[in-house]
Amino acid sequence: MNREIQLVQRPEAVPTHEHFKMVETQTPDPQNGEVLVKLLYASVDPYMRGRMNDTKSYVAPFQLNEPLEGGVVAEVVKSESDALKEGDVITGMLPWKEYVIAKADQVRKVDTSLGPVTTSLGILGMPGLTAYFGLMDIGQPKQGETLVVSGAAGAVGSAVVQIGKIQGLHVVGIAGSDEKLAYVKDTLGADEVINYKKENVAEALEKACPNGVDIYFDNVGADISDAVYPLLNKFARISQCGAIASYNVPNDQGPRIQMHLIKSSALLKGFTVGDYADRFSEGFEYLSKWVKEGKLTYEETIVDGFENLPDAFFGLFEGKNLGKLLVKVSEPSSK
Repeated sequence: MNREIQLVQRPEAVPTHEHFKMVETQTPDPQNGEVLVKLLYASVDPYMRGRMNDTKSYVAPFQLNEPLEGGVVAEVVKSESDALKEGDVITGMLPWKEYVIAKADQVRKVDTSLGPVTTSLGILGMPGLTAYFGLMDIGQPKQGETLVVSGAAGAVGSAVVQIGKIQGLHVVGIAGSDEKLAYVKDTLGADEVINYKKENVAEALEKACPNGVDIYFDNVGADISDAVYPLLNKFARISQCGAIASYNVPNDQGPRIQMHLIKSSALLKGFTVGDYADRFSEGFEYLSKWVKEGKLTYEETIVDGFENLPDAFFGLFEGKNLGKLLVKVSEPSSK
């Protein structure tokens, strides 16, 4: 029997266990061009909350009574494809099932020489690419400028902080615990850090950004962003990556931002990493180079057990993770 985790109700606010269901199913054999894979690690990410709503977005919503899906690392256990063989490790967007039938051309073989397989879900995967393109393409960093990063201890934010330092920026990281702030400053190299749970963010930003804000990489939105906008410099760039503070708040409203954009002639651009799919090779080249050179480091928070995927997902909205949050589903057969 094969276990899968289905979405059975659409949450109106914060997701809970009542919205999910564990179901046992049979797994068919792969057909021509397909592989049967065993999940090793599954990623939980904030964007998945949006897919639980039956609304128009950049990606289709999850279907009720069907398994959720997300980024995974998996091992091929049976292959009907010339491109992949038994024992290969792959990554892709696959359903939350312990065993999955996947089309070989819709997954990517992991280059294990670049680092642990989990990095393909983190610094050398979607979060790293999101950080790279969001900062380098939208942020257009210039040495000496000031970069503010919300959610600075998360998978994307922690990469942005480091890439910002590589580009010679004055980096200010915002996070929600003393442990995270120590990590962002002492390990990632941020120049200043702000604890949004303990400090007046607006006052703290004025002290941390004496020359104003040139680039704002926003993963959080809400009150934190409200405090950043008045400090925008002329021709500032805002990379709108996420808004996790609002994902569980129906009809969330806030201050009007238009006058701040007009006064600063700022650019505000929302994006998803899929916008840059034709440039992924460029991102992988720089990210892997910086990792090898020791300029990029990473942290992972790993939860054990397939059945704990929902709890791990809930933890995203409680700020429990440091770096990339993953669920370990199984051990590789070759171990």
